[in-house]
Amino acid sequence: MLMSTTDTLAGREIEATLGLVKGNSVQSRNVGRDIVAGLRNFVGGEMKEYAEMLIRSREIATKGMEEEALYLGADAIVGVRFTTSSVMDGTSEVLAYGTAVRLK
Repeated sequence: MLMSTTDTLAGREIEATLGLVKGNSVQSRNVGRDIVAGLRNFVGGEMKEYAEMLIRSREIATKGMEEEALYLGADAIVGVRFTTSSVMDGTSEVLAYGTAVRLK
């Protein structure tokens, strides 16, 4: 599955627009991860535990979006975007969305 943040794909022509596709992942914090991150926050530095959690969330959300596009018969997804938000205290959501298209 080709994916692009642009509305077109260089050298490819879009034959049909199939619609909006999306995938999301909601992750909660972990007590052990929070303790380590809290210590790192105290001394400074990258919070790798949370970065890894968000990387996994993006991968899950992207996979869900791709599965939806495949179901529609798409060859590619254009205009791909990611958003993150806090659902409730201690949880975050990653949403991936774009437009499923069929290429010539």
